[in-house]
Amino acid sequence: MSTQNRLSCLVALAPAAGAILFAQGASVKVNLPADSPVTLVSADWGESRTQERGSAQVLNLSTSLSLRHAGGRRIRAITWMVQAQEGVPGGKASVSKASLDVGPGETFPLKVELRLLRPVAAQAPPAVEMALDGILFDDLGFFGPNRLDSRRVMLAYELEAQRDRRHFLQVLQAKGPEGLQQECLASLRRQAELPAVDVQLARGGRATAVDPGREVQFAFLRFPDAPVEPVAGLARASGAEVWSPRLEVVNRSRREVKYLEVGWMLSDARGREFLGGSVPARMTLAPGRRAAVLQETSLRFADKGGSPLAVEGMTGFVSQVEFADGSVWIPSRAELDDPRLRKVLLPSIEEQRLTSLYRKKGLRALIEELKRMGAGK
Repeated sequence: MSTQNRLSCLVALAPAAGAILFAQGASVKVNLPADSPVTLVSADWGESRTQERGSAQVLNLSTSLSLRHAGGRRIRAITWMVQAQEGVPGGKASVSKASLDVGPGETFPLKVELRLLRPVAAQAPPAVEMALDGILFDDLGFFGPNRLDSRRVMLAYELEAQRDRRHFLQVLQAKGPEGLQQECLASLRRQAELPAVDVQLARGGRATAVDPGREVQFAFLRFPDAPVEPVAGLARASGAEVWSPRLEVVNRSRREVKYLEVGWMLSDARGREFLGGSVPARMTLAPGRRAAVLQETSLRFADKGGSPLAVEGMTGFVSQVEFADGSVWIPSRAELDDPRLRKVLLPSIEEQRLTSLYRKKGLRALIEELKRMGAGK
């Protein structure tokens, strides 16, 4: 029989590091190193619950951690690892928060809304462990074990934030407050008009295993400043399902590349275009060399009403590159100004934050925020 318990925090010990939060029938351990730039102030478990389903325990975490910045540099982004069971599907996840501006001594919230799985037979406490994976500072310095590759992810977020704040500041300087207002309104319209697509991973294998599908060649949007260029690509498709994308890329830069992402747009039989996701690849790619990027996965696409999308074509573009020295390349605003991309690509987290600030608090609040934070490096 299914049992359901409210996961309510009763006691918190040593919140600065290694806090153990005891709950009804379970516990949550928060691991922070002694030299952590943040400390745990409190945790409100709200509507967190545990539920047994067969041989698995489902942990629905809903909490807000209150963290204090104990370091000296301003925090721009943070990532936490949340784990219920090592090596179990659904047993580990992460929570990231970008576009922060937290100064020394300030407190800030981190919302955790996750569902994790844990075998009922696993008796060893705690039920959930939380650990800091990384913090990115305003000077682009990093702290943390980086087990989840969070440094690259957060660095890309911050570079996008600096790029987009710089763009809004340039609009303000060139066109004044009225021009900035029009830029915000145009961005909000694009966000509202983005096509909604439901992308599902075919976990149990392809639904049409008997159908070999057809081969679909990738077309490419090429960015002049991209250090890596896709030169060929294909995938197999059948109806709303696409699987086994394969790309060939060449390193046009003078630096060794260790990671890249190629975003891809899909077009259906009616000529509509959607953002289908990205093909990530970790590799060692020397200057001038070519490499194949493979992804053994199967994806199914549906529109916002749940109707399957008949995939007819695919277009790829390089969306991120990490070099061997840890630096990251992202596309410029000019490169992302392609009319096709503008119709499908969600703006950066920072652009969404800034336009939301304009919508909620008005133009003056946005201008003050832009002048306060600046464009960064």
